[in-house]
Amino acid sequence: ANDRDYNEKFPYADNHIRTCKYNVFTFLPINLFEQFQRAANAYFLVLLILQLIPEISSLSWVTTTVPLVMVLLITAVKDATDDYVNISLNSITFYSFVLQNEKWMNVRVGDIIKLENNHFVTADILLLSSSEPYGLCYIETAELDGETNLKVRQALTVTSDLGADITKLVDFNGEVICEPPNNKLDKFTGTLYWRDNKYPLDNEKMLLRGCVLRNTEWCFGMVVFAGLQTKLMQNCGRTKFKRTSIDKLMNTLVLWIFGFLVCMGVILAIGNTIWEQKVGRSFSVYLLWDEPIRNNNVVFSGFLTFWSYIIILNTMVPISLYVSVEVIRLGHSYFINWDRKMYYIQKDTPAEARTTTLNEELGQVEFIFSDKTGTLTQNIMVFNKCSINGKSYGDVYDEFGHKRTACVDFSFNPLSDRKFKFHDHSLLEAIKMEEPSVQDFFRLLALCHTVMPEEKNEGDLVYQAQSPDEGALVTAARNFGFVFRSRTPETVTLYEMGTAVNYQLLAILDFNNVRKRMSVIVRNPAGHIKLYCKGADTIIFDRLDPSNHVLMNTTSEHLYEFAGEGLRTLALAYKDLDENVLEEWMKRLLYASTVIENREEGLADLYEEIETGLMLLGATAVEDKLQEGVPETIACLTLANIKIWVLTGDKLETAMNIGYSCNMLRDDMNEVFIISGHSVLEVQQQLRLGLMAHALEPELEQVLLETACLCKTVICCRVTPMQKAQVVELVKTNKMAVTLAIGDGANDVSMIKTAHIGVGISGQEGMQAVLASDYSFAQFRYLQRLLLVHGRWSYFRMCNFLFYFFYKNFAFTLVHFWFGFFCGFSAQTVYDQWFITLFNIVYTSLPVLAMGLFDQDVNEANSHRYPSLYRPGQLNVLFNKRQFFLCTLQGVGTSFLLFFIPYGAFCLVARDDGSHISDQQAFAVIISTSLVIVVSVQIGLDTYYWTAVNHVFVWGSLAVYFAILFAMHSDGLFSIFPSHFPFIGTARNCLTQKSVWLVIMLTTVACVMPGLAVRFLKTDLYPTLTDKVKGT
Repeated sequence: ANDRDYNEKFPYADNHIRTCKYNVFTFLPINLFEQFQRAANAYFLVLLILQLIPEISSLSWVTTTVPLVMVLLITAVKDATDDYVNISLNSITFYSFVLQNEKWMNVRVGDIIKLENNHFVTADILLLSSSEPYGLCYIETAELDGETNLKVRQALTVTSDLGADITKLVDFNGEVICEPPNNKLDKFTGTLYWRDNKYPLDNEKMLLRGCVLRNTEWCFGMVVFAGLQTKLMQNCGRTKFKRTSIDKLMNTLVLWIFGFLVCMGVILAIGNTIWEQKVGRSFSVYLLWDEPIRNNNVVFSGFLTFWSYIIILNTMVPISLYVSVEVIRLGHSYFINWDRKMYYIQKDTPAEARTTTLNEELGQVEFIFSDKTGTLTQNIMVFNKCSINGKSYGDVYDEFGHKRTACVDFSFNPLSDRKFKFHDHSLLEAIKMEEPSVQDFFRLLALCHTVMPEEKNEGDLVYQAQSPDEGALVTAARNFGFVFRSRTPETVTLYEMGTAVNYQLLAILDFNNVRKRMSVIVRNPAGHIKLYCKGADTIIFDRLDPSNHVLMNTTSEHLYEFAGEGLRTLALAYKDLDENVLEEWMKRLLYASTVIENREEGLADLYEEIETGLMLLGATAVEDKLQEGVPETIACLTLANIKIWVLTGDKLETAMNIGYSCNMLRDDMNEVFIISGHSVLEVQQQLRLGLMAHALEPELEQVLLETACLCKTVICCRVTPMQKAQVVELVKTNKMAVTLAIGDGANDVSMIKTAHIGVGISGQEGMQAVLASDYSFAQFRYLQRLLLVHGRWSYFRMCNFLFYFFYKNFAFTLVHFWFGFFCGFSAQTVYDQWFITLFNIVYTSLPVLAMGLFDQDVNEANSHRYPSLYRPGQLNVLFNKRQFFLCTLQGVGTSFLLFFIPYGAFCLVARDDGSHISDQQAFAVIISTSLVIVVSVQIGLDTYYWTAVNHVFVWGSLAVYFAILFAMHSDGLFSIFPSHFPFIGTARNCLTQKSVWLVIMLTTVACVMPGLAVRFLKTDLYPTLTDKVKGT
């Protein structure tokens, strides 16, 4: 600390951070480089280069340049918007023998800085002192984990004495040795060396960059990590990109189209070679051959023709496809964000689509993996029952079977929580009679926790708990007379039946998902030392003294009853410690807590050593009620053929009770069995009997999967966060099905990231699950609407969009193929080059987007009423390789009719004055007009739900076509740009003839009727459920 010259010897990062990818000078080259790494963009760039070669291009470079520039521009605007950030030049107070304001970027590792209330934390700093007692300070971590509730950090006692004394802060020369920079927001391992002493450092002593100081006037800290080495920036790595099945299919289809394009180019090139050899010579009298052919090199002519047709037929590979898909997905995401029926008014929490790439995948889900606590339940814990020294308390019915309606009167306790309700008066009587076991029970609850108290008004205590369970247990102890009042790093103060008692806090043995327990070691005023421990019953029972055998059996019976009622249970135990034994153990603890390497493993071994020979006190049972609408939601999703697996850390009985409560388990189902065995072979044999179990060893995975998939309901209990992810990965890898994981806590993050789709519930356990998710909302019941309405609509719309998109491109492009047989395979285009340029980006872009954004086959009410409508998405029947072949066939047929009906009519059709309409320009106008009308009528027939937007886009695009057509064929444009607009007067002369319109009408009917007839017969003879619902 306070030694920049020394710290500059090490490769520490400075505090200057660039969070944007681009700047004014680098945006254009970097963005273009990134965009041309995409195959479609690179393909069209090559085409553009080919069009600049006059020997092979019959099209102007404009026909490719305009669409390509439009696509690049739209993507560039999106990228620039995503990259835009407000550059903040906030200042902090920085110490350099005097206090001075300094910009964030000038802060260095080792500097001591002062932060003030409501200011962002500049870097990752070690808290030294603060304006609050005991070196406490309050921070808001919303920028890190999304949580808005305040968290408490506390400085070491030895540094909190520095206060705001500038002289002491100048003299502070501590040295911190810690872990290297990493992205673990909830962990920090380090040691402070100061005045020949070592002090362990953990996350509770750190203020991370991105936090905001709240309710604390000031604090001082030492910079440990700066700039890109801060935990906030270490978490800015790229998230794994999730791709939908439709994305993968589109990439495959584009490759197929390209292969088809090459095949047609080869056919037409061979045709050109043969034609030039046998027929072309006859035309050389009127039109001289090009230089290569004059030397009888007709093969080279075919080679050039191949590339010419690759250019002409390039519109089969749709340049605007990916942009259109992204626009549609963005729109679907906004529909989710704007859905008021998924808005939770009590917490002002709307639904949020945190990604735009997975919307249609929501319509194809087959497996849902759900956490229980906070996802299916409210995660609002209420102390309901307990077992103390073999006696059960908390029954709402007395010994005569009468329901107890009168609540226990806690008025004797002025610090009680008025919202707390308890109906069993015998427990309060036991407290008042000073039964030692009952007092020790609540004393443990008041001491063994990490809760921080806050007294807003006199006697008005508010507990800041890291988990709802802890808050409920400490509140219970508070009401029964053991009030947790305050804490410092070395002491805990309780009010025991109105008397203040100070306990010396000697050690805290932290809870984690592996230990599944927490302990504290305290010394009471009489000098006696005790270890208090609470945790999962199986963990605690394994560490009990053998003399507890009878009490353990009785308590186990009570726990079984509690779990059968769906209550969350914990076992409580204590141990008296010898002063000398503890002193020797504390020395080893101090050493283990100050080493950097393998600190957690060393501490775990020490904790394991001392948490043995425990004496059982009893057990707690807290109630966590189901969220509103959970049973109905699960029943509806089950009818949609979605398999729901619950993955919970609770014990079997609790999980089963919740299963019955939410209609996952029913009385008519076969009995649920538990698998137990002493070897892999025993477990495997039981699994093969068709029983249900949790067995994730590699040799049992397939058997487990096969067995579980035969079950109507699967509930995995006692699973760790990693095992949750393993179950999801097992199904995801081995079943061709879309998986969705939903949870609300940090222990659900791994499975949320593993599944195809991750959904986060913004509940009581923070925002880690939400931040890791693809979609988030506040209540489990909204999942039904997300899947059955938004998901099904998104899948239906995307499939219809793709079918129509490929159809219109094939119909538009393949007319050139048929024309090749009538123009000597000379790579001449049928259409005006301006029509080729504008067809996809002006004439047909908006109608297909409107269909992809707003279309509905059935309304939302019927989507809920008939969950089976969801089945087609799971089977992926609306758009697949077969459907692509059908739309290709329809496009080929339409192009055939578009060309040959006008061609045949040209032999017969005449103007009003008797002259023939036989010029190529009139032929092009008739085909292009027929094409625009056909695709407009087709999209009208394919659209099930018309909105004002659909009408404006479809009929407006048709009107725009005619407006542009007459404008481009006008005398005015020709007089200004004669070489660019050669079709002067063609539209006026051609489209004023009745016979021409008759041909257009005949072409339109011929193109549309086959598809319409097939649809009618299919609906009449083989109606789907969707057809039947639409008919009601």
